[in-house]
Amino acid sequence: DQGLVLPPKLAPTQVVIVPIYKTEEEKANLDAYVDQLTSALKQLDIRVKYDDRDTQRPGFKFAEWELKGVPLRVAIGARDIQNGTVELARRDTQTKDTVEQAGLGARIVALLDEIQDNIFTKALNFRDSHITEVNSYEEFKDVLENKGGFVSCHWDGTPETEKRVKEETKATSRCIPLDFKEEEGVCIFTGKPSKGRVLFAKAY
Repeated sequence: DQGLVLPPKLAPTQVVIVPIYKTEEEKANLDAYVDQLTSALKQLDIRVKYDDRDTQRPGFKFAEWELKGVPLRVAIGARDIQNGTVELARRDTQTKDTVEQAGLGARIVALLDEIQDNIFTKALNFRDSHITEVNSYEEFKDVLENKGGFVSCHWDGTPETEKRVKEETKATSRCIPLDFKEEEGVCIFTGKPSKGRVLFAKAY
């Protein structure tokens, strides 16, 4: 997936700024603007890095920071200074937008929140779509063999039953869900009473 995709709250660097220039004069103009921008972002508690290395081309830097999972990339060139714009590239959706420099700090704060929510929602939907509820041992084995993911089922709660299930299917209990609901049922393996469903899965 072209490297890491880090949630903004976890990312050591949340925003990376990459300058694009041809002459030293253009670089000096960019430096002056970026100094103000990085100062403003730091005051907003944003972890920002200005990648002004002169040993690498912008394209290399873009690829490198993408691999490292930095949530937001700001690219700015000489023409952007004239036009009062910057280019913002999101790591999560890999979309790019040219936006006004005015109000950029507030826009970046909102965008980082949006990226955080988007990554969380995507992960939550992925997890939920990989949980299958079963009510028999045959269904249990079929899901493990042909679909994978988590299996939600009734279990009598004993280590002996878990051991036998593991011996036969290589699956073990992963967790009791945080939103555990008391629900009368019977263990899919032994038929003994169960108070609710737990998640089983194979370790990979």
